[in-house]
Amino acid sequence: MAMTVHLDIVSAEESIFSGKVERLIANGDLGELGVEPGHAPLLTSLNPGPIKVTLPGGEEEFFFVSGGMLEVLPHVVTVLADTAVRAEDVDEAKALEAEKMAREALQDQSSEIEFSKAAAELAEAVAQLRTLRAIRKKAGK
Repeated sequence: MAMTVHLDIVSAEESIFSGKVERLIANGDLGELGVEPGHAPLLTSLNPGPIKVTLPGGEEEFFFVSGGMLEVLPHVVTVLADTAVRAEDVDEAKALEAEKMAREALQDQSSEIEFSKAAAELAEAVAQLRTLRAIRKKAGK
């Protein structure tokens, strides 16, 4: 039997996932980060993007987080995010529309605050689409 660690993925609204996993891969500030049982304690911020979880037995699940924090302790890993959803629950049409609107807003910026907001919205929309593509690639579609 493979070694596992307990993982909790929590958004501001609800708990999205709680259970044993063999591995977690996420996008931290310094790049892609893999966590397996026995990983050293760690606290890092997460960029918007996919989280890939390998369940006992090898099955994979994907989640999307809008950013947040990843905490690794000896027997539990916690992802705290403002927004976290199962990847299959991401609305592709809505993400494409958000990407389009953010790109338009970047063209029409009238202040630094609006530019920053549009850039953040664009990053989140692109991360959602990247998550959907990862699921499709895994499924062979």
